[in-house]
Amino acid sequence: MDTISLPCFKAYDIRGRVPDELNPALAVKIGRSFAAVYNLKKVVVGRDIRLSSEELVQALISGLRDMGADVLDLGLCGTEEIYHAAFSMETAGVDGGVIVTASHNPADYNGMKFVVKGARPVTGESGLKEMARLIVADSIPEPAAKPGKLQRIDNKGNYIRHLLGYVDTKKLQPLKIVVNSGNGCAGPIVDLLAAHLPFQFVRVHHEPDGTFPHGVPNPLLPEKRAETTRVVREHRANLGIAWDGDFDRCFFWDEKGNFIEGYYLVGLLAQEMLKKDPGGKILYDPRLTWNTEEIVQQAGGVAVMTRTGHAFIKERMRRENAIYGGEMSAHHYFRDFGYCDSGMIPWLLVAALLSAEGKHLSELVADRMAAFPVSGEINNRVDDPEAIIARIEEQYGAGIKDDTDGLSLAFADYRFNIRKSNTEPLLRLNVESRGNAALLQEKTKELLQLIR
Repeated sequence: MDTISLPCFKAYDIRGRVPDELNPALAVKIGRSFAAVYNLKKVVVGRDIRLSSEELVQALISGLRDMGADVLDLGLCGTEEIYHAAFSMETAGVDGGVIVTASHNPADYNGMKFVVKGARPVTGESGLKEMARLIVADSIPEPAAKPGKLQRIDNKGNYIRHLLGYVDTKKLQPLKIVVNSGNGCAGPIVDLLAAHLPFQFVRVHHEPDGTFPHGVPNPLLPEKRAETTRVVREHRANLGIAWDGDFDRCFFWDEKGNFIEGYYLVGLLAQEMLKKDPGGKILYDPRLTWNTEEIVQQAGGVAVMTRTGHAFIKERMRRENAIYGGEMSAHHYFRDFGYCDSGMIPWLLVAALLSAEGKHLSELVADRMAAFPVSGEINNRVDDPEAIIARIEEQYGAGIKDDTDGLSLAFADYRFNIRKSNTEPLLRLNVESRGNAALLQEKTKELLQLIR
C-alpha cells in the first residue's frame, strides 16, 4: 500500500484530516473500491455528527452505487448501529456496512469503518490494503451498467429492541443517571431507551452538534472527565456515563463522581457474562491483564489475551466463540451483538447489576482497584518510538516478556505494557501492580523518565 499517497488508510479503518487526507473525491473512490474488492450487492451506510460527514457519506454512497451496489442509508447514527444493521439484516441481503466517523479524533478529522457480511470487520490485511492499491494504481474496475438503488431507512426501532434484550426491565430500580453525550450521537439513542426504562436521566451536552462547542468528546482523556464528575456530585446521582462521538465506547463514574478505569469494568462485565454462560471464553487486551485473568479464572471462565484493536478482537472473538471481550480503552464486545463492540449494552448491564445487587458501583469495584492499582493510560508524543521501546526492553529484560501487542514485561509485583498507537502518533504506557500503590508510582515514574 502506498501510504504516502493515502495516509488516511490505517491498520483497521480510514482516518485522516479533511480535506488534505480525506475528501469527497477520495470518498467516491473508496466506495467504488470497497464494492469492487468484496463484490458487494447491498450496503448499509451511516454518518456521525461531524460537519464534513454529510458530504463524505454522499460521495461514498455515489461510489458504492456506481458499482451496482444498493445502499440503505441509516442517516445520523452511531458506529454500532451499522454493526447491528449488518448482522441483523444479513438475511435481507446486506453484505456490507460503512460508518463515516472519526470517533474521538480532532474536529478537522474524519474517517470510515467498514464491515462485510455478518458485521465481520475489514482490516488492512483483509481488504483495506487492496482497496488502497486499486485507488493508487487507478485500477478500480469499470462502473456497473446500472447504478445501485438508494433507500433511506430507519432501523432504530429494531436496534433499541435488541439493546433492551440484555436486561429485564421489570427488575430495574429507579436510578438517577448522569448521561454526557458530549454533543455526539449518543443522545438520541438514550432518549429512545428512556421510554422503556425507570431511570431518571440528567442530560449533559445532549444534542448532537458537529461544531463540538465543548470540545470533541473523548472521556478517555482525564481533562474531559471533570464536568461529568461535577454533575454526578451536584445531582447526587447513582451513576455517571459518558461516550465518545460515535458512542462505540462508554465510560463510567461511580456515585461519588469518581471516574472508574475501563479495566475494572472489563472484569465486572466478564463476571456478569459468565453468570449467563458458565465456562465461556473472555477476551482481553494485553495492556492491563491481572485483574481480568483472576476474575475470569475465579468465575470458571477461560481468559484469552488478544491484540488490541476492534477489528483484531472481533476476528478472534469469532474464532474462539467468545461470549465477551473487553479493552481497558472502554470498548466492550458481545457475541450476541455480532461479536461487535457496543457503547450502550455495557451501561445497561451495569445499571441492571446495581439494581440487582442494591450496591453502588464504588462498592462493586473497590476490592479490585485495591488489589490491582493502575497508572491509567499515559500517552507520549515521541520522535523515535522504536528506539524507546528497545531501550526499555534492554533495561527491564529480566521480566517475563509478551509481544502480543507492543511490549509487555511482567515481574512478581508489577507489570507494564508499552505500545505504539494504531491511529495516532503516540506511545502508550500502562502500568499495574499487585496491591502496591507506592511501587506502581515508583515504576511509572521510572518508565516515564526513559520515555521522555
